[in-house]
Amino acid sequence: MNSLYKRQFALTAGLLLISFCLLGIAFFFVSYQYTVNEKKAALERYADRVAQYTASYLASGHSIMAYENNIYWDMLDFFAEYSNSYLVLSNSHGQILCSTDGRESNYYKDSSIPASITRAIITHGEYAGTSTLGGLFRTNRLVVGKPVAIGNYMAGIIFAAADTSSVTEMWRAMISIFFITALSVLCIAFVSSSLASLRQTRPLKEMADATRKFGHGEFGVRVNDYGRKAEIGALASAFNAMAESLGQAEARRQEFVANISHELKTPMTTIGGFIDGILDGTIPPEYQQKSLEVISRETKRLSRLVRQMLDVSQLQSAGSSTQMSAFDITEVMRRILVGLEPKISRRRLDVDASLPNDPLLVWGNEDDIIRVGYNLLDNAIKFSPEGGGIRLSIAVSGGKAYVSVRNEGEEIAPSELPFIFDRFHKTDHSRSIDRDGVGLGLYIVKTILNNHNENITVTSKNHQTEFVFTLTCAKESDFGRKDYGGK
Repeated sequence: MNSLYKRQFALTAGLLLISFCLLGIAFFFVSYQYTVNEKKAALERYADRVAQYTASYLASGHSIMAYENNIYWDMLDFFAEYSNSYLVLSNSHGQILCSTDGRESNYYKDSSIPASITRAIITHGEYAGTSTLGGLFRTNRLVVGKPVAIGNYMAGIIFAAADTSSVTEMWRAMISIFFITALSVLCIAFVSSSLASLRQTRPLKEMADATRKFGHGEFGVRVNDYGRKAEIGALASAFNAMAESLGQAEARRQEFVANISHELKTPMTTIGGFIDGILDGTIPPEYQQKSLEVISRETKRLSRLVRQMLDVSQLQSAGSSTQMSAFDITEVMRRILVGLEPKISRRRLDVDASLPNDPLLVWGNEDDIIRVGYNLLDNAIKFSPEGGGIRLSIAVSGGKAYVSVRNEGEEIAPSELPFIFDRFHKTDHSRSIDRDGVGLGLYIVKTILNNHNENITVTSKNHQTEFVFTLTCAKESDFGRKDYGGK
């Protein structure tokens, strides 16, 4: 009993057997009682008729003891044969006068009916039960007794006795029919239950096998729902959806590991090569200072990579539990722009800032949104050609603040736009000059905004690239109030 199929089959079989046993017992008892009662009722009718006929016969002055008179005996034989019973006539004291089985007539001068039976007839006017009638029969028979009454005088007693073998034979026939029917129903039920159990457990077994394969890294396995729309079909669909999600997660994990390996290998190879060159004297002393500068730069790049990976991990674990508050997005973007002024000046960029004059309160985690604005503006500065321009603007529409960061420069290919926010993604052209980047900045931006339930879009055409992200506006009465767990 270690499988669902066996347990369900055993449960169904047990319930059916118990049900049929209880039904069989009730059926046998009721059918037997019904058959006996029907036979007893028939005997009572025949006994009444014989008693009435006997009373009428005796009242007319005839004697039933006259050997030469065969009319009464012929009538008794007729009743006995018609009723398929055994008729016995006794006097009021129970002494047997005659009996017949429908073929013979006999006198029993030394035989008598038990006194308990005669008293029951005298007291209650009838008798019904099983008896041998004082040894007249070898086995118990179904006996009905009726008084032969002439006025108020009881002239005798008529007993109609039937062999219960006929009742038993009919009852046995009914039992045979019941057993055959019950066996047929049980066989059909067992076959149906077996097929239904196999049909129900087949998807579950497939899911168990698929789960074991998942444990061995085979994420391409799917289960068949067999066209069902009920619970099993829903479970199979949910299982396949989970498998698809696991497969995508595994693909992303492998891609992440590959990207990490690639990003780590390049600076470490560079660092190792320069260090080995300095140690073994391959690099002359006059070039060692420059080599150390390269090593320092690559080390800082590794540090940035590790720091940004930690940031990504923290953002993903934080999810929607980011602490929210109302703050002025205009002031935040203005501070970021001022902080980046040295970089803007070095590249001699023109800045067009279209910001509201009044405070614009939005909901969000201020530190995270500062990181979003800094990354976008830093990218705009980095990828703008020297002497070019960048534009920062904020607009409000439908309860949302739209923050736009646009820079001039080489366009991003349309085929690259869908992947611009992926981890470690760098375009072949627009990002080729980003020697120090690690490809996590825009991924961090997208993750932060997802945690805020906000959106970011990017367009690149006419030698301009523009990033636009949204924030939910807050009322002035909410300023300074803290809200944990998101909006």
